[in-house]
Amino acid sequence: MKILLSNNDLNEALYDVSNLGFVPTMGSLHKGHISLIKKSLKECKKTIVSIFINPTQFNNKIDFKKYPRNNKKDMSILKKLKIDFLYMPKVEDIYYPKRKASIKLKKKDKILCAKFRKGHFEGVIDVMERLTKKIKPQKIYMGEKDYQQLYLIKKYVQKKYNAKIISCKTVRDNNKLAFSSRNILLSKYELTQARKISKEIFLLKKKLSKSKNIKKLIINKRKELIDSFNIKFDYIELRDKFSLKVSNKVKNSKLFIAYFIKKIRLIDNF
Repeated sequence: MKILLSNNDLNEALYDVSNLGFVPTMGSLHKGHISLIKKSLKECKKTIVSIFINPTQFNNKIDFKKYPRNNKKDMSILKKLKIDFLYMPKVEDIYYPKRKASIKLKKKDKILCAKFRKGHFEGVIDVMERLTKKIKPQKIYMGEKDYQQLYLIKKYVQKKYNAKIISCKTVRDNNKLAFSSRNILLSKYELTQARKISKEIFLLKKKLSKSKNIKKLIINKRKELIDSFNIKFDYIELRDKFSLKVSNKVKNSKLFIAYFIKKIRLIDNF
């Protein structure tokens, strides 16, 4: 595994490399990331993983500072996986040359997390454009847990660059909780609560297919979860998985959730 700490290292290492798979991460690697990397290793001749905690996608400075970091553990995981390249750029490597923010979401895309996290996806799209332009991969592997992110990257980035976005299924533990770097920030008790909530949402999705009043069932479940677990919801919505429009049919739809356990914000879709 070659560790690339600058753009010069990157350009030198990737010179004349073809059939390159790219897995963008912000570190604190878990089983979800590992599944993406293994898929890239299987499908591509070479695989590059990036670890870069992008400051522009955080609309809260405290959230950015608290985001889990564990480079030593991450590097150990990546060495065992036998990836070809690890790109760990500094902020100035990514944001040179500087430019004014040119990413503007369309009104119809300002839904779900884009509604509650102002500027978040503009930052995500911008950094993915910059990374894709620098790395020039043939395939980019991203998980479905961040489904809205995946949807927007396909929409805004895939069109501009000759790189195919490969969507990969969410990896969950035995309690239906999606693996997430933010899970590290939860106490044991809070992690147990998150697992119970995931089970409840999973069962709700099943019930929706048999319900004649989907909207009412979702509203009732939201209230029940707030009362039972003392959590705060940003949203719990059923939306079409192709257009992300609000849906009243379970077929070809996903149930999207974003909620807080104390100050930790968790998202998922089922």
